Amino acid sequence: MTLQNFAKAALLSSALLTAAVPLYAQDAPKPAPEMQAVLDKLAALGSKPFSTVTVSEARTQASPADAAHALQWDKRVSSNPEAQVTTKDIAIPSKDGGLAARVYIPGGEGPFPVVVYYHGGGWVVADVNVYDGAPRALSLGAHAIVVSVEYRHAPEHKFPAAHDDAWTAYKWVVENIHELNGNAAQIAVAGESAGGNLAANVALMAKEMKTKQPVHQLLVYPVAGNDMNTASYKQNADAKPLGKADMEWFVKNTVSSMDDAKDPRINLNGRSDLAGVAPATVILAQIDPLRSDGETYAAKLKDAGVNVDLKTYDGVTHEFFGMGKVVPQAKEALDLAVSDLTAAFSKAK
Repeated sequence: MTLQNFAKAALLSSALLTAAVPLYAQDAPKPAPEMQAVLDKLAALGSKPFSTVTVSEARTQASPADAAHALQWDKRVSSNPEAQVTTKDIAIPSKDGGLAARVYIPGGEGPFPVVVYYHGGGWVVADVNVYDGAPRALSLGAHAIVVSVEYRHAPEHKFPAAHDDAWTAYKWVVENIHELNGNAAQIAVAGESAGGNLAANVALMAKEMKTKQPVHQLLVYPVAGNDMNTASYKQNADAKPLGKADMEWFVKNTVSSMDDAKDPRINLNGRSDLAGVAPATVILAQIDPLRSDGETYAAKLKDAGVNVDLKTYDGVTHEFFGMGKVVPQAKEALDLAVSDLTAAFSKAK
């Protein structure tokens, strides 16, 4: 082979290899410096991808919230004024045993508007302790009581246990929040990731059951579909702290069979009964497999005549929302959430 022919062959081989690499992999967005610092800290704490560990290991390893707290400590960032929000741990009665909940109470007289908040963790990991940053900041910013609800986790309690618990907790809050100096006429629902799915389901259930509907729903990168071949799944397949394999791990541990993933409580984007549900704020992260889920759900809500405020934050990953102390985009997202919640509470008066 001549040198010229060898060069041509090499170029052809390179072109074929480039073509074999999906365009989305080449175009995967990069985290902003502050977000990357959290991811670096998470790695330094020894956290591994969910898809590579057991459920027990996943529940005990460092979380993104731990990494953000460690970075906050390193930077000597004060925990005030959010630390001044007081908390009270309660038990919400349920037919399957009491549900733990943490109530965040702002300063002032009250009665206060209320946010029923559902934490993330793929219905498998995390709890109200891990997800403290967002409810605390929402309580302070919206001057509202936030009831952060614990629910049964898979795989010990498969789908729809968490969804049943979410509805049980919401009903209890509607009927009893006055005892905690809350205003039952001003109740919103909120959630992150799997918790965003729970919040959306509660809003839909309230409409279906013709009971007290929330005045607003705050959905932060919600699980809203069962398609793991969307644009954002492809683009962020290897993203941290959540990639495609990790989502597959969560689903495998949550459902009894893959047919459950078709259930309209999981596949919100397959529903056709969204008209009349509460107005929504949908907050998404650019570097997140779930971004397309949220974009589609926001569009479907809008098509159904629901007022939607959709915002995607560039340079940040799944789990960024509660990191307002160390990630600027998280502070911006929290400010948006607080503004929309405050407006909804004011309108409900």
